[in-house]
Amino acid sequence: MELVLDDLPALIFSAGSSTTTTTTTTTTVNDDISWEDWLSPHLNWSHEDFHPFLAAVGDHYFATLPHNIQNQSSSTSSTTTTPEEDPTPPTKFPIESNKTQRLLHLLTAAAEALSGDLNGQDLARVILIRLRELLSTDNAGSGIERLTNHFTEGLNALLDGDATFPRRSESNQFPYRHYPAAEVLTAFQLLQDMSPIASFGHLTANQAIIEAVAGECRVHIVDYDIAEGIQWASLIQEMASRNDGLPPPHLKITAVTNGKRRSASAAKETGRRLSDFAASVGQPFSFRLCRLDQHKRFHLAAVKLVKGEPVVVNCVLNPGQVGYGHGSVTSVGSFLVGAVGLRARLVTLIEEDIGAAAGEEKGSFLRRFMIELERYMAIWESLEAGFPKQGRVREMVERVILGPRIIGAVRRAYGWNGIREPIVEECGEWMAAAGFARVGLSFSNLCQARLLLGLFNDGYKVEDDASNKLLLSWKSRRLLSASVWTIPTRMSPSPSPSLAI
Repeated sequence: MELVLDDLPALIFSAGSSTTTTTTTTTTVNDDISWEDWLSPHLNWSHEDFHPFLAAVGDHYFATLPHNIQNQSSSTSSTTTTPEEDPTPPTKFPIESNKTQRLLHLLTAAAEALSGDLNGQDLARVILIRLRELLSTDNAGSGIERLTNHFTEGLNALLDGDATFPRRSESNQFPYRHYPAAEVLTAFQLLQDMSPIASFGHLTANQAIIEAVAGECRVHIVDYDIAEGIQWASLIQEMASRNDGLPPPHLKITAVTNGKRRSASAAKETGRRLSDFAASVGQPFSFRLCRLDQHKRFHLAAVKLVKGEPVVVNCVLNPGQVGYGHGSVTSVGSFLVGAVGLRARLVTLIEEDIGAAAGEEKGSFLRRFMIELERYMAIWESLEAGFPKQGRVREMVERVILGPRIIGAVRRAYGWNGIREPIVEECGEWMAAAGFARVGLSFSNLCQARLLLGLFNDGYKVEDDASNKLLLSWKSRRLLSASVWTIPTRMSPSPSPSLAI
């Protein structure tokens, strides 16, 4: 099945309503899952009013959002930057005042204090108190002030416990769960319209999946961290709309959870929404849960397989979604090794690019903190370039999506100090070393990525970093990557990413 590029707008922004339903579609979810409101009406790209796009969310969510969000990006160029063009100068966030310089200096000083012994924690607390005094409390500050505030919260989260911080509280491990599901989905939809960051990896992985399972009657996806299920709404719609004259394949998704009640409950809710959406578009669908064991390891026996169905393993590594083992070396390593036992036809990997941090001194929290700060400064600059005046929309996206990711990124940087098991990064490097084979991306996949970037500011770039990997960058700063693999015929002697990090 080929993705039709003319249908890309519907694929990017669809998450769910359809005027056509079917009574013959078989849609099952274990534990009697069925739910009522999947957020995703089709976005009319010629329509400038954002309200119809959010209609399924509820009036109380979009009543405060400004109209005409799309025409705020009218200065956006449709020209896509390609790898052959001259490199863009490095990201430099504008330093607008002495206050801005002061904020960044204090933020760096607090991180440096945390890099030392326990006595440094007291100094860090004093610095963070001063930072909070300088920062605006009404979310009306400049972009750099809001960014500094999120990193300040990340450092506070490290200190908000005993000497063995970061503490393992659910509020720290599941930051998205602070908000109602409808609000989280609304924020994701808004971010999709503001930046390719939200869709780039999902679309690249989904296109590879569609191509790999073309002509199959059944497809089974084992997803490492399903989160809100944003990735699969577009895949469901694409499968349901196949135009080859064949009925859509039965899609089964197995969501891997960490075994905790809250994680399982959130995954079930995601399954209910996906189930309801699949039924609305006539896509046969089923949903199951698979739990990690008490040591956060993945076991093949937890996945129910049907003979003859191709299995796809999907792994999205996002610090904002890390929780109770999700994202740790042990957890991710066991999951990817498990792909071999599942005889997965395809392994799709989406991960944030940590740039210069790879291979550097792993004990330097300050160095890793500064790299995370640089990365998010680039993201902030990209949003400023496209949507400088959309205060309420920006505030929601930053508060619900980017803020939790920053807290997770700070936790990831600190994890290298050896107090707890580090969070895995640069997983693709380990996969190559372990013998996973690269699957070349199709020309359609590359064209799709370039078409996506053409919808946004011309500071974004897509690079084919390897035959199986696409990189999304803002100017010269790499942001995230998506890569596609097949399982090795024989594993290397090091079946764990921990030996590659």
